[in-house]
Amino acid sequence: MKRKIHVIPHSHWDREWYFTTSRSKVYLMKDLGDVLNTLENDPEFKYFMVDAQGSLLDDYIKWRPQDKERISKLVNDGRLVIGPWYTQTDQLVISGESIVRNMYYGMKRCESFGKYMNVGYVPDSFGQSGNMPQIYRQFGIEDTLFWRGVSDDMVKHTDYNWRGDDGSVVFTTQIPFGYYIGGNIPEEPEENEEFWQKECLEKAGGRSATRHIYFPNGFDQAPVRTNLPQLVKERNEKDPENEYVISCIEDYIKDVKSENPELEEVQGELVIAKHMRIHKSIFSSRSDLKVMNTQIQNYVTNVMEPLLTISYNLGNEYPHEAVAEIWKLLFENAAHDSIGSCISDTANEDVYVRYKQARDIAVNLVELHSRLIATNVKNDADMTFTAINTLPQKRKDTVIVKTYVPGGKFAIIDEKGNDVDYTIIKSRDLTDYVLSQTIMLDPSRKFYVPDQVLEVTMAIKANDVPALGYVQYSIDTQKDSHKETADKKVLENKYYTIEVEENGSLTIVDKANNVTYKNQGILVENGDDGDSFNYSPPRKDMEVFSNESKCTVKISGSDIYDQAEIHFDMVVPADLDERAEGKVSVTMLVDMTVALRKDSKVIDFNVKVDNKGLSHRLCVLFDSQIVSAFNYADQQFGLIKRPNYYEKEMKLYMESMNNKTEKKAGIQELANWANDQSTWQEPPISIEPTQSYVSLTDGKTGIAVIPQGVREYEVLDDSKIRLTLFRTYGFMGKENLIYRPGRASGERIIETPAAQLLKEMEFNFGFTSYAGDINDSDIDTLAKQYNTNLEVYTYAEFLNGRLIFSQREIEGQNAKIHSLFETEGNLVVSAVKKAEEDDGYIIRLYNGKDHKDLDDKIKFNFDIKEAYYTNLKEEKTEEIKVENNTISVKELSHCKFVTIWVK
Repeated sequence: MKRKIHVIPHSHWDREWYFTTSRSKVYLMKDLGDVLNTLENDPEFKYFMVDAQGSLLDDYIKWRPQDKERISKLVNDGRLVIGPWYTQTDQLVISGESIVRNMYYGMKRCESFGKYMNVGYVPDSFGQSGNMPQIYRQFGIEDTLFWRGVSDDMVKHTDYNWRGDDGSVVFTTQIPFGYYIGGNIPEEPEENEEFWQKECLEKAGGRSATRHIYFPNGFDQAPVRTNLPQLVKERNEKDPENEYVISCIEDYIKDVKSENPELEEVQGELVIAKHMRIHKSIFSSRSDLKVMNTQIQNYVTNVMEPLLTISYNLGNEYPHEAVAEIWKLLFENAAHDSIGSCISDTANEDVYVRYKQARDIAVNLVELHSRLIATNVKNDADMTFTAINTLPQKRKDTVIVKTYVPGGKFAIIDEKGNDVDYTIIKSRDLTDYVLSQTIMLDPSRKFYVPDQVLEVTMAIKANDVPALGYVQYSIDTQKDSHKETADKKVLENKYYTIEVEENGSLTIVDKANNVTYKNQGILVENGDDGDSFNYSPPRKDMEVFSNESKCTVKISGSDIYDQAEIHFDMVVPADLDERAEGKVSVTMLVDMTVALRKDSKVIDFNVKVDNKGLSHRLCVLFDSQIVSAFNYADQQFGLIKRPNYYEKEMKLYMESMNNKTEKKAGIQELANWANDQSTWQEPPISIEPTQSYVSLTDGKTGIAVIPQGVREYEVLDDSKIRLTLFRTYGFMGKENLIYRPGRASGERIIETPAAQLLKEMEFNFGFTSYAGDINDSDIDTLAKQYNTNLEVYTYAEFLNGRLIFSQREIEGQNAKIHSLFETEGNLVVSAVKKAEEDDGYIIRLYNGKDHKDLDDKIKFNFDIKEAYYTNLKEEKTEEIKVENNTISVKELSHCKFVTIWVK
């Protein structure tokens, strides 16, 4: 059989790694410029692929704008292959909305140059999310090409179908030995012949489903191989039994499909690391930056975009370009190495700056538009609190706010004149400072100035805040709705009673279900012998537990808010050497605050750590007190059910070592210095990522943890959830780890002292318990609510000045209460925003339950002219019937999502 070898010229371009983005941009000017010259001067050089990243074009054009027409011509001629991504995104840590926007902005940017490659090309992502086939299909993409996550124990061939968790199917080609396998073609005749036989025909083509072989020519930050046409021509002359062509991915896929092969199928999430490394546990590398990623992603999609949409509905401008800048900063950090934090300390400084910029823009957009909403309400009160709800269901919540209030007694009054309960948690007097900041454009205007101004952290019991809308409260200094705090023995609301034991552990009583959970919230510290790519246990480890450490406890609360302040002195080893000797010498101070808000089903945890010691990890344990072989978490746009232990894969791993040791003995060491496929690259460990929750249930009772920082967990003994708070390490890459045998993944000579995180850090998460199975828990919608804070904007004329920027005063025209629309809450709302190309609104919803078909209704509080389902490009696909300004959302099956456009 004559084989056709598709030689694919490309460069895999990491925007940062052991080098910074600035360095890669400088070299991009040289290397992409050389590509343009080569394609223009050599018609035999038919194609070159720019790693599917539209951001590289932005980087290049910013410094070489004179080349835009050259790029456009080559793109339109089909020779310079670009897109469809903006950056090469991660698929396990990054949110579904980030992935969707990454491809949307990538396609739009590439369309400004010409056509983009309509293939889901991800050559180096550390695993494939189970809902990616649906995302691809919703973008009009039928084919994907990747490297990591599938082994020959799953399929015989490297061309197959991939069925996503919702049932969507895409054709897949897997690069079995990586995107760089054909990058170094030797030119000495004997070496050249051996290379083509071994690397191309045997390795790259050994498992192809047809006579076609995918053979990429390129590697990291690679310059163009200018004599590639000559090398291919010579190869055709030497091997007339086969055909060698310079090709592109789309031509390869077209040729494979033309032969109608009988394709095997893989399903769901793809994270098996037999042939290539997945780096499971990279989810907690540089935990401080992972916290920022979680917080900002949640804030942008859950708070900022819906709030801007409410503001737009009230007549204010929707700031598309500012929102796009936020997303593009996040896309740069979403690139697989950047979000993985498997990069140098100096590159991580760039990641931090981008997060800071994205956060600052988002927070200030929210502040401005909250102000525009609040000041345009018709209200003659001296001071107001405007509660803005960015969820599409009415809310009753106790919200924690840091703000300014007048000294002395006052009441918060709702729009009906009823008292709103509040509790001052802490305060400080800033009278002189705050009042000195006031700036009045009209100094003769009379306004309220309090005798005393306090900066406070306060809990406000907000009742019936409208769905996707606001309610404005007023301050009345003649009344008092403050709920005083006092010392308490337990924390309690209608759902829970929480007792803090002498050792600092928690006994949680689920009052509704009459279940008592003991020994909860225990912190455990242990060693980390890993690097920036992998957590790995030391060969001689020891654990330090909070319930075996010195602790102090203080409990206080009011009618609406209780909290326990627990302090631990955890004495831990100074480093791995001391740990191996069983010694402890440094004191790590930990403050855990456990809070219980009135009417909240979720218990709040805040952990502040003054980190000491090197190369270690801190986790928190929750015991479900049941036994379950599976756990539930959420992935992009839906629920995923995972085994607590990969029994089949672990058996194969053990057999590869000729070691029949039972799983109870733990992971055994396996050296793989050859980096070949004769044995496993990584053991199939069960450290997993989640988007917003992890849960264990036996169908009768269950618990769930909602991380708001590092979103990495492991289930122990089929009963305990271990949530990672942070881990630290000192090198980008290390060799021969227990959890990653063989060579170093990163540069082993690059030290990362900043990754030891010797500083104060803060982590937030929630805990809830429930009766019934995972669907009974409603954890999908509960986690969404928990990750979507009510925004409260405080306004008084004396605050109008330097503190918030001075603005002219206006007479408000809008009502004290407003709602955009409301859903029944069956489906999870993933996005609410203004449409990108017109005046419509975009609403994206998904089914977050476990194989339970669901529909929903959306009732709008304004007149709907028309409504359509759209694809992810926001192109209309199907008209939706509107009755009485209400839409009935069609029934969605497991993990399905829909996008709706309304006007």
